[in-house]
Amino acid sequence: MSDLFDEYPMLIFALESLLALFLLIFIVVWTASGKKKQTQKASGKKSDNQQSQP
Repeated sequence: MSDLFDEYPMLIFALESLLALFLLIFIVVWTASGKKKQTQKASGKKSDNQQSQP
């Protein structure tokens, strides 16, 4: 494995950048889904309040 990195020294930077990209995408998707769940809960509470008030 170290022979591969000796042959292509920029390979480790490419692997690190791909890892950083996947991590960034994961964080964005995870936080976006959390906000979506929060807004669904908030809209559910609003509809419950509207139904209970005459």
